Amino acid sequence: MIVVMKPGSTKSEVEAVIKRAEQMGVSTHPIYGESRTVVALVGDLTRVSREVFDEMNGVAHTMRIQEPNKLTNRTTQPEDTMIDIAEGVRIGGKEVIVMAGPCSVEDRDSIVEVAIAVKEAGAKVLRGGAFKPRTSPYDFQGLGEEGLKYLAEAREITGLPIITEVMTVETVPLVAEYADILQIGARNMQNYGLLNAVGKVDKPVMLKRGISGLIKELVMCAEYIASNGNHKIMLCERGIRTYETATRNTFDLNAIPVLKQSSHLPVVADPSHGTGFREFVPAMAKAAVAAGADALILEVHPDPENALSDGRQTISTETFSKLMMDLRRIADAVDRYIAEPDVQDIADFAELEAVA
Repeated sequence: MIVVMKPGSTKSEVEAVIKRAEQMGVSTHPIYGESRTVVALVGDLTRVSREVFDEMNGVAHTMRIQEPNKLTNRTTQPEDTMIDIAEGVRIGGKEVIVMAGPCSVEDRDSIVEVAIAVKEAGAKVLRGGAFKPRTSPYDFQGLGEEGLKYLAEAREITGLPIITEVMTVETVPLVAEYADILQIGARNMQNYGLLNAVGKVDKPVMLKRGISGLIKELVMCAEYIASNGNHKIMLCERGIRTYETATRNTFDLNAIPVLKQSSHLPVVADPSHGTGFREFVPAMAKAAVAAGADALILEVHPDPENALSDGRQTISTETFSKLMMDLRRIADAVDRYIAEPDVQDIADFAELEAVA
């Protein structure tokens, strides 16, 4: 059940609804939208009367939600969720946010170099893996906390907030100390202990779809995070495993409008993992923006051929710069936009590179 508050309802009116629901023995999850607040009631609702709440001050109406994802469903919140990442970086609005950087943080100099390059091209978030789950235990596994420190230094130099993967419950506090966005990788989509842990952290979370995950399973995994109190969730389509072998994965472009229709959470597209081949990444990035993605996450490296991980699907900084110009035209065609890089920032980068 959800209790929909009237636009402009007061804090005390919302708190009164929460108190009344908790007296009835159900848990509450207030969802604060741009124009109104919704209080979701979860638990045994058999003895909860809608009329009790309909008569309370500040309440517009109540309704029962049949779908299993009570908190992430668009019925619960018709308007899109917008997540503030940093000053000037908001995911879920008209601006399409581009997150870019290497698959793995390899060393201090290269992450600073690529951070400056993607910033110059117009990226708003720096990506990079400090902890890397790999198919083979003998492949490069990341630098761990040292990599997190390099990411933090790159953020200090460029001003770009950072997104990086958290792999275990034990490392959530450490990664949250450094990262602006916590990434849950495809292999961990149904790691419920990890989902519960990041749900208790006040940090935006990007949840990637598992390689064989159904869309409804992805949304229900997001529900685990939301049910623990964290509603700053982004859903990421990153390709699924099918019978097709021409690409590493099959990039499910359908998932973007399906998720936008069924959930109020922002949708991120990852054409790098979605295709697995750098020559296909630009086309699918443009297609994702046209399909309605709120953000892109792209693997970019100064020298992809010699990247320590996922070099085959990584585009060069030069390709990324050209792609950003193309993406702006696509975004404009669908009534969205990708902001131009700040002219003053570009002028300052000669000095930044000297410092770096």
